[in-house]
Amino acid sequence: MRVIKYDRGYSRRHFLKQAAQGTLSAGVLMPAWNAFADSGEISKAYPDEMLSIEGYTKGKIKTGDEINASNVELVKDLLEPIRYEQILKHGRKLTIAKTTTDVMRLSPWEYIEATLKNSGKAKFDANGNVVNGEDGKPWIGGNPFPDAKTGMELMAAQTLSWGRHDASFYAVKVKDVAVDGETRYNYAGGWAELNTVSRVSMDPAPYMPKYMDKLRYQSVFFTDPSQFRGTSFLNIWEYDQRKFPALYGYVAEFRRIRQFPTDQRFEPLLPGTTLYLSDAWAAGDPLLTWGNFKIVGRGPFLAGLSNSWNAEDPNWEHKTHGGPKGQTFWDTTVELIPEAIVVESSPTGYPRAPVSKKHVWFDARNQVVVGMVTYDRRDQPFRSFDGAYSLYESGDKKFMDGKHPYWSWCHVTSSDIQTGRVTRLEQVRNVEGHLSGANDPEMFDKYLTQASLIRLGAI
Repeated sequence: MRVIKYDRGYSRRHFLKQAAQGTLSAGVLMPAWNAFADSGEISKAYPDEMLSIEGYTKGKIKTGDEINASNVELVKDLLEPIRYEQILKHGRKLTIAKTTTDVMRLSPWEYIEATLKNSGKAKFDANGNVVNGEDGKPWIGGNPFPDAKTGMELMAAQTLSWGRHDASFYAVKVKDVAVDGETRYNYAGGWAELNTVSRVSMDPAPYMPKYMDKLRYQSVFFTDPSQFRGTSFLNIWEYDQRKFPALYGYVAEFRRIRQFPTDQRFEPLLPGTTLYLSDAWAAGDPLLTWGNFKIVGRGPFLAGLSNSWNAEDPNWEHKTHGGPKGQTFWDTTVELIPEAIVVESSPTGYPRAPVSKKHVWFDARNQVVVGMVTYDRRDQPFRSFDGAYSLYESGDKKFMDGKHPYWSWCHVTSSDIQTGRVTRLEQVRNVEGHLSGANDPEMFDKYLTQASLIRLGAI
């Protein structure tokens, strides 16, 4: 008979204590960051019972099983409220995979190496911006707070580097599904993001010298449907997180670039979608336009962190299920995360924001965002944002990012729980010759200047 030394009760008490204190390191048996830095694994930081779904459910759910309405109560505590309701009432399903313990499979390789190299060097300056503690210049790359102890540290790291590559281009398809299950809107296009500082893979590093006062350039453009073809937007982020980005748009109908109000970040970019600029990577606004950061929860969680790349489809497109027409939700593989940290914050820089606060779930092993729920002004659940990541490696198939397999998001489910609408996004290989990938040295000129907006508008 196997004796359980640290059972769920022990871990639960530990997490409750952590949440009450709000400022302690991740890990149960030892700090999770120490375990990873020592061995590349996080197994020593958590009891065996927290590293497998079999251990957590005492064998009632096993790796390979499906979570659906018949058994979701067994894992209710491992889900944010909106995903739980979708499984219970709307036919959403999740497939269970084995928990990943090798943290090198949970982020881009170079980002992790930079995190290890630069650990302990970051600090907040007098204005609340993250800087290199040795010289006060912008952050030099990797996660500045890998052993994060506050909600602000977690959100700051996420804001500094969304996709964890120096530059990323995502060919994207978007579908908005109405409450009756019909797909009302179909969009396709591209999303580009490039860090001008905190660079770890591309030359020059860690900074582009001409742009050290900036954090990133980010653009989005659309190729489909025809009435929005050529429409594009460019965000230019200041490094000072007290300042709003500059927002430019090319409207194909008028064939000119105009500057948009940049503080209107809680409106859909296009009709029918449930996505706001504010939602990007759960950190779509400058860090210091939000406030009241605090850790409000800790504990195990279910999220998609592996086996999410559809290598069998030449364009990486994913299958769907659920809802009245079988096309409301992505087929999703999730795994047990031994510890997620929930951070609450409120939009202090937006007096007319339709949200009162947001809760963001971070994987404590690597601080990747694994879920978000926003609340309306009555503090009722409003909208959710949950994604699936993966190392792009499946059997003998690999999509490489330099020397290592590509790591990125695969698909996202954005839900408006008050209307029942769901927006599904997926990263595909190719949209009209625009290819997903990372660290393309030509990306800046291709997608991230006003001239490129005009050129994209002619597609």
